[in-house]
Amino acid sequence: MKNVISVVVFFLVMGFSAVGFSAQGKVTGGNSFETPGWFKDSFLDIQEDVAEAKEEGKKIMLFFHLNNCPYCKAMLDENFFKGSNKKTIQDNFSVIQINIKGDRQISLNKNDEISEQQLATQLKVLYTPTVLFMDQNGKVIFRMNGYRDPTAFANLLDYVITDNYQKMSLSLYTQNKHQKNKKSYKFLKHSAFKTKYDLKGYKKPVAIMFEDKDCTGCADFHQSILSNKEVAKEMNALLYIRLDAYSDKKINWFDGTKISPQDLVNKYKLSYRPGVILFDEGKEVSRVDGKLYSYHFKEALRYISGRYYQKYATYHTYLKDRSAEILKQGINIDLSK
Repeated sequence: MKNVISVVVFFLVMGFSAVGFSAQGKVTGGNSFETPGWFKDSFLDIQEDVAEAKEEGKKIMLFFHLNNCPYCKAMLDENFFKGSNKKTIQDNFSVIQINIKGDRQISLNKNDEISEQQLATQLKVLYTPTVLFMDQNGKVIFRMNGYRDPTAFANLLDYVITDNYQKMSLSLYTQNKHQKNKKSYKFLKHSAFKTKYDLKGYKKPVAIMFEDKDCTGCADFHQSILSNKEVAKEMNALLYIRLDAYSDKKINWFDGTKISPQDLVNKYKLSYRPGVILFDEGKEVSRVDGKLYSYHFKEALRYISGRYYQKYATYHTYLKDRSAEILKQGINIDLSK
């Protein structure tokens, strides 16, 4: 199997416009936004920023974004401009915004100055938004890929603020924290979910989706994304399995070993719910560990089910050509739902 990549590149906003295509399909749903005025007015000397944050008893939060990214706008609107998370962030973090396509110069240390774009590449920032949390010594202690709703983000903030990242995974922390929570997510059904849990020797494309009873975005994901007919079509094009991330019931894995969903979450370090890991020939090819709207999600599935990853080294390059193909047919692309 050639050109297998470890993660999907979700820049989430196509790097082209519809102008110039003969049949005028249009791309809509990209949203312009501004970052809050209270973000740190940094000279982008990270060592100095870390030292200043330490004096204030805070950690560093690097917020990576991209122009017109609808997921970035939603994340900022719901968590940084308003809501209870805003004060929590202001009290505990020094926030520095970084544009993954930007050209501002950033100094990580005295002998190293690179552009925002180069930093994003160096840190393997593949999603927008991406949030990197740094401790008071400048060490990256946790990475959040993609959008989180306010409840999930509040849980993550508490996990970092209380230093529980030193003791356990976010998944285990969430499970322990909500043990007595009577209001839990009730697992929803879908016609595309398969019940095949014996994956030993299975060589075809597989999507494994992880949910749990504490998932705050799972119900909405079913209602707004999985209910989409085009998404359902792509789900049926491969083996689509849904697992309970908290379950300790073992299943037969691709290599013949027995492993529980709970252990799989830890093995693959999946912190997002509903997270989806995409496999082919028994190996991970890509994953969805941040919120995606229908268009990006269905194309992420098609990228694997059609084995386009063998032609395109990254999802981003695949998506650019795929979107151009759709636009040429006069079909509009909405990035926002």
